[in-house]
Amino acid sequence: MRELRDSIKSWQVVARRSNGRPRLPTNHYICNMKILFVCLGNICRSPLAEGILQDMASRAGLHWAVESAGTNGYHTGEPPHHLSIKVAKENGIDISRQRSRIFVAADLNNYDMIYAMAGDVLEDMKRIAPKKFDAKKVELLLNELYVGENRDVPDPWYGTEPGFHEAFAIIHEACESVLKKYSDKEIKKYA
Repeated sequence: MRELRDSIKSWQVVARRSNGRPRLPTNHYICNMKILFVCLGNICRSPLAEGILQDMASRAGLHWAVESAGTNGYHTGEPPHHLSIKVAKENGIDISRQRSRIFVAADLNNYDMIYAMAGDVLEDMKRIAPKKFDAKKVELLLNELYVGENRDVPDPWYGTEPGFHEAFAIIHEACESVLKKYSDKEIKKYA
């Protein structure tokens, strides 16, 4: 993480003009990166991923929009699972204000990168948005750690609290890779 902070600090120095204002490209929008995490119900895995990556990006001084959604509407409008909230809070992250929403085809236009938590979720996304699906901007999250292995983040929904701790740890590690990957691209983009 220290290496990442040093990279970001060097980017911030490079990106400043003499008047102290950041140089922004003409196609700049308020956030530099928009990422969506998608799982089945948007109450266990994807809310954890949203909270973890948003916390990491904020701590690194990055202006990213990180959100989550689910491919089914069973829990629309509900907060995350109480054990997801508990485990996140134990790790210093508050996800209690998040509310579940359903993944829609327009999400493929609205985000720079979309991470599915599992293969069945990826297939659901293709079914929901067959004409808009773009394989270049949709990936399984664990492919950031295990390139090309197409591993699923285990769904803790059916288990007990230790499963939520395991999911948190796996997602945290993957989010570190995502942060490094895209913050390095930002540094190069603005250098």
